[in-house]
Amino acid sequence: MPKHSDIYVNLSVKSLPISRAFFERMGYSFNPEMSNDDGACLMLGEHIFVMLLTEKFFAGFTTNPISDASKTSEVIVCVSCDSRAEVDALVSKAIAAGGTSPKPAIDHGFMYQHGFQDLDGHIWELVAAAPAAA
Repeated sequence: MPKHSDIYVNLSVKSLPISRAFFERMGYSFNPEMSNDDGACLMLGEHIFVMLLTEKFFAGFTTNPISDASKTSEVIVCVSCDSRAEVDALVSKAIAAGGTSPKPAIDHGFMYQHGFQDLDGHIWELVAAAPAAA
């Protein structure tokens, strides 16, 4: 299997300043060296990044129409957390920052799952493995 060093998920956003503020309110930070007026590099981990790109800039990478994430689902970004408390805290922060949580939390026994939709409608799932399964 090929080995890759970093993962970049690209998401289109209607307003880059508003989207940045949303994620900053949740406690995330951005890499200033990879951010400008067209895109912002949201840092999720040491090698995991989400590029929030203005719709116009995003359109330059594809010949397909850009989906409206508030009406259709193209991708679900799933992020692991260290605990149920961290999952719940991040969902609470997302709601306080203007996001929504359209589904209740689910305890699968081996994994706890909850999520939110950001201001552009992108779905973010947060999961924490149960201690015995970790």
